[in-house]
Amino acid sequence: MNKKVLIVGSGLGGLSAAVRLASDGYKVTILEQGERIGGKLNTRNGKGFSFDTGPSILTMPWVLEQLFESAGKNVHDYMSIERVEPQWRTFFTDGTQIDLTSDLPKMITEIQKYAPEDVSGFFDYLSYAHKMYESNLKSFYKKSLTGLNDLRSMHTVKELFQMDPMKSMDATTRKYFSSKHLRQIFNFLIMYIGSSPYNAPAVLTQLAHVQLGLGIYYVQGGMYKIAEGIGKLLNELGVEIKLNTPVEKITTEGSKASGVVLKNGESLAADFVVSNLEVIPTYKTLLKNHPQAKQHTDQLVKYEPTVSGLVLLLGVNKKYEQLAHHNFFFSKNQKQEFDTIFNEGEIASDPTIYIGVSSKSDVTQAPERKENLFILTHVPSLKEGEDWNVIEEQYRDVVLTKLEAMGLEGLRDSIEFEERFTPNTIQQLYGANGGSIYGVATDRKKNGGFKIPARSQILSNLYFVGGSTHPGGGVPMVTLSGQLTADAINEDFQLPSINKKHIG
Repeated sequence: MNKKVLIVGSGLGGLSAAVRLASDGYKVTILEQGERIGGKLNTRNGKGFSFDTGPSILTMPWVLEQLFESAGKNVHDYMSIERVEPQWRTFFTDGTQIDLTSDLPKMITEIQKYAPEDVSGFFDYLSYAHKMYESNLKSFYKKSLTGLNDLRSMHTVKELFQMDPMKSMDATTRKYFSSKHLRQIFNFLIMYIGSSPYNAPAVLTQLAHVQLGLGIYYVQGGMYKIAEGIGKLLNELGVEIKLNTPVEKITTEGSKASGVVLKNGESLAADFVVSNLEVIPTYKTLLKNHPQAKQHTDQLVKYEPTVSGLVLLLGVNKKYEQLAHHNFFFSKNQKQEFDTIFNEGEIASDPTIYIGVSSKSDVTQAPERKENLFILTHVPSLKEGEDWNVIEEQYRDVVLTKLEAMGLEGLRDSIEFEERFTPNTIQQLYGANGGSIYGVATDRKKNGGFKIPARSQILSNLYFVGGSTHPGGGVPMVTLSGQLTADAINEDFQLPSINKKHIG
């Protein structure tokens, strides 16, 4: 008889785990409390405008290709993935504007224009980033790591030292660039996983290779097409998806999870349970009555939540020609901004603001002569009892005032449609710890740069996927987490997997 798996939540981690486990012959059921699959990868529409409410940039598309290949399918039959150039358009408070592009001749031209002394350093930086990425292919992207011992088992001592474990990501950018603007751009790559370049390890410089070497992508029709494509595949695989089905608790027998109880009182049995809810909220809510849950949760304090965000979805009645698909309006002092958010736990008075305008690449996303602005400003995760209703309007005003001052004239007056997400909203919708967007922060001093292990430490058949577990936040990472957790289940219980191919 096929082993039964219940997956709590249908974020990309849960969806990818479902694909892999169903392909391996498990009987899989997904339990999703919301009205649609996708978790933070979601969508909103109004007055002819369409918005992706979560991830707006796709990197490392090989992760999706690998996922579909594991089911004998081609991802490109399920969605249209297109490369985006320029990758980022960046704006600085002194009026400087730099396009980040994987077209190296154009990128060199940009650097020569603003910092000619950094051209040779740029090539050395790219070489360093590529080496870091190659090192991670051997371990980080191949297996669900639980900590340093796993890493040691997969690398030689020389390789471990080559990862520069004692250096921060910022130390690396300072080594290769003298330009403040270039340092600021490349340091900010770390925000793909919601961490600080001053706290994150140098190995994450690999994000420069992920960006410039592998490219960034968009899915035509909106990023939510990723969820729809995986949903279609799951239907073909016979996976049962129960929407509007919140889970009340995970039931246990001895040292094992026996299933779940739904909010409606129904009990479901399982051989394995996979939680796509973040690890700490899982212990605090779904396992709150387990005798070991509180003690274990207390031991996870070093895994702090990443930043949250204030999100403004603005449909505007004009086109801002100076904007590209992806835009960053940087703070004047990056170090001060990160210190304020990550070390002091306060909102930045001069925040870096991201604006995604998918209608630049996809005319279906906004009415003619209008644009859909996805505006994200990172803010600290929620403190206990904090309510963003108190400061929401004030901080919205800070964001719009900065954008108008930096060239988006008449922004307030052009708004035809608006919807907002605050840290409280994100926590309520997705159960995210502190309203975290990217799961667990990567901090070389507090947690060695590792995430919470995917294997539960108190229940032998409970597993986790998503941004709080290895390998972390962002579309490719959470998608990969589901695949690696499926590997872990097969490995732990010595069950055969039809999937032998890993890492494209």
